[in-house]
This record gives sequence, C-alpha cells and structure tokens, in this order.
Amino acid sequence: MTQEEPYLYIGPDGGYRVFVPAVQHDSVGPTWTNGATAGQSIPVGRFFIATPATPVPRINLALALGQDLILTPGVYHLNQAIRVSRPDTVVLGLGLATLIPDQGNASMRVASVPGVKLSGLIFDAGPVNSPVLLQVGATGNRPAASPDDPTLVQDIYFRIGGAEPGQATNSLVVNSSQVILDNIWAWRADHGAGVGWTDNVGDHGLIVTGDDVTAYGLFVEHYQKTQVVWSGQGGTDIFFQNEMPYDPPSQAAWMANATTDGYPAFAVTDNVRSFTGYGLGSYCFFNQGLPIVATEAFQAPSTAPGVRLHDLLTVFLSGSGGINSVVDGVGAPVNSGTAGRPSDVVSFP
Repeated sequence: MTQEEPYLYIGPDGGYRVFVPAVQHDSVGPTWTNGATAGQSIPVGRFFIATPATPVPRINLALALGQDLILTPGVYHLNQAIRVSRPDTVVLGLGLATLIPDQGNASMRVASVPGVKLSGLIFDAGPVNSPVLLQVGATGNRPAASPDDPTLVQDIYFRIGGAEPGQATNSLVVNSSQVILDNIWAWRADHGAGVGWTDNVGDHGLIVTGDDVTAYGLFVEHYQKTQVVWSGQGGTDIFFQNEMPYDPPSQAAWMANATTDGYPAFAVTDNVRSFTGYGLGSYCFFNQGLPIVATEAFQAPSTAPGVRLHDLLTVFLSGSGGINSVVDGVGAPVNSGTAGRPSDVVSFP
C-alpha cells in the first residue's frame, strides 16, 4: 500500500487546485505510466489558507467546519494544538511550514478518523517540554479502518533542539490503524542551539500502537531512550536509518534496565505477533570520551512466527564503546576494532 502526497497545481481554468493521488495497492513504477494519475482534484476554495499570524482557534474552527488546510511558509508559534477531526482532511504545508508549541502543548492532534493527509511540515520542539509533537489517533479503542482510505503522513520532519532550544518526550505517536508513514525524519539535535543531554530532552522519536501501519524511509536519530517503539500488529517498515545518541554522560545515565546497557534503536514489543522490517541500520558514535555500550540495536519477539526482520546492520563510526549485538544477542559486536565495517544479520529470527 502506497500513496503519493497531495500537491498544489494550476488547473486548466487557471485556478489553483490541490490534487490528492489515489492509494495504490501492489503497484510498481510511476502512477502515470498508463495514463493520468488516479485521484481527486480539490479546488483551492475548499481550503482555509493560514499564515503564521493566524490564531490557532481560527484554524481549528475552519477545520471543524469542514475545510481543508494550507499552511503557507513561515514559523507558527502555537499555544494550543491544531486539531484535525474530520475524515479525509488534507493538511498541506508549503515551504516546510514550521510548527512550534510554545506552552508544552502538542502542535497537532489528529482524531481517530480515516483518510487524513498530512504533508510538508516541520515540527520543532518548543521551550516547554511537550508530551508529543504530532499525535495521529486518540489513545484507547481504535475504530475500524480500511486499507482503501489510509491516513498519510508524508514528508514530515521533527527537530528537538538544533534550530532553537526545545524539549519533547515523544515526537510522533501513531495510534490509528491503516496509516502510511513516508519519508519521516525525527532528530534530537546533536549540534546547533540548545543541545545537551539535559537540555534538548527527547525520549522517543516514533511510537506506533496502531495496526497495519506501513513506514517507508524512516529516519530517527539520537533520542535518549528506545527511539522507535512498535507495538501495533501487522506493521511493516521498509528502510530504517538510525544513529544512537552521541552524548550519554555515563553508562549509568543510559540504561534500559539494570542488566541492559543502553537502549535498542528499534523495539518491536513482546505483544506483537506480526511485523516485517526490511533494511534496518543503526550506528554509534559516543563522543563524550567514555566507553558507552549498547547491548543491542534491535529488539523483537523471536518466538512470534509472524515477526520477521531482514537485512539488519550495525556500524561503529567513531568515539568509544560500541554495540554488543545487532538484534537480541544475534550478530557480532561493533567497536573501535571494527570501525567503519558493518555487522550484518540477513534475517531474524
């Protein structure tokens, strides 16, 4: 299941429109190979067009009244979350519109409704710790969802620190089912403004509790605990790139539990019975001059017949310490003696 992101264009009548490509199943190659791309063309008049000066209650009122949303380029300082509550709402950011929560709020919350399309946005953490920057779907019971009307989160980026000081416990939480994540980059900054172990605090880049969530091109870097936690059923991740946090100040400060050094980069939780991952990599560079160690880079239930990981690797880049195994004790360690050379696991279990 794939879907291209909506885009703004000029129609034959000279007016602006937004095209929403149709979801594809079992497809190969460009959608226009055998004719025009299937999808829906929406006149721009159906969109509320916001600027950074637009008050959030005005945006939320427009969304509640059934309008779609275009966020024009700029930095949006938010004192409350933008709330998307209608099925099939399109939220299109232009020029990578940047959302910053100023008061410890979320920047955006999407209700447990199908077919929402989000694209072209940066979520920066704000000066007061937010529990989450973007939440897709409410917690608790999830309504039934259809693969013919998935929610799409595409070309969405998260930063904790770097551009400006900020903190957020979780960057992206996906509670809805039948969701496509495509080109997601979640970054706890390793350089720039407000960077430090106790400064740009961020636990998790991505938490998935929804079922049948598919990720393509997932980049999650430097978070301080397990960077991706996947507890939904029927999930798929195709490509994962990760760097462990550079800056743990001590081994004691970076322990999953009393017997596990560090945190895995990607954990499929023990309740999961079906998940498939392809092309997953995690790298370490501990730059504090201390021998920091991670017990493993990946974690998954080895006895669940529907959980399969393919083509995993770890690499020691530089610094001190290393990663002791690729996945659950399987795969050779990487450290200063193997710098630059990957440790590979072709399939697990």
